[in-house]
Amino acid sequence: MSGHNKWSTIKHKKGAADAKRSKIFTKILKEITIAARLGGGDPGGNPRLRSAMDKARENNMPKDNMERAIKKGTGELEGVNYEEITYEVYGPGGAALIVEVMTDNVNRTVAEMRSILNKHNGNLGKSGAVAWKFDRKGVIEVVREGVDEDALMEAALEVGADDVKSDDEEAFEVHTAPNDLLAVSDAIKAKGFHVRSSEVQMLPKATVHITGRDAEVAWKLYSLLDDHDDVQNVWHDFDIDDEELEAIANK
Repeated sequence: MSGHNKWSTIKHKKGAADAKRSKIFTKILKEITIAARLGGGDPGGNPRLRSAMDKARENNMPKDNMERAIKKGTGELEGVNYEEITYEVYGPGGAALIVEVMTDNVNRTVAEMRSILNKHNGNLGKSGAVAWKFDRKGVIEVVREGVDEDALMEAALEVGADDVKSDDEEAFEVHTAPNDLLAVSDAIKAKGFHVRSSEVQMLPKATVHITGRDAEVAWKLYSLLDDHDDVQNVWHDFDIDDEELEAIANK
């Protein structure tokens, strides 16, 4: 499993189910709104909107919620005007984070980001400071149960995927170019595989292993950023051993 997914899974086990669901819905609705604003309200001609709606369905979001968010984005309903910002962060132990934000108040958000970073050994970098450490990839999770890895590999490569990873016990990860994500996901579904999720992620080219105090501070920093109302995604290049991460998360 990618580090982003592993950390999110462990963190969400600690949260109340209703609170987690509410936060997920808020983030997805923001994404639907801005995708519709930038590319129109037809998911057939707007891949970003289509991807956001797929994620909404994966999380059992009511159709009415999605339709209202689309109309807010296209201007049919009054809505909030969100701005997208990406922060590049130097973290504990020489690690790096990319924080993707949607906000209706840039000054408020940057002040709150700086406060979190200052308290948890993080520093804002200039544009490009850490982005070079990541690759932008489409990531499709295919449920592992009953699936032969070689068969999936052959099928995925045949429809244009770049690679298949098998680190997760529950799902395979099929990697694609970002622009190919939806086409490859649809093709894999058509071949009978169960696609659990598909989204564009920032994957680290290499990971930085951290432990001890750096690991504790990194976990807290990641958690606070990921829980912030204006933050859509937090990508990172650092890794903590599973056993240590569980112990830190349960403190």
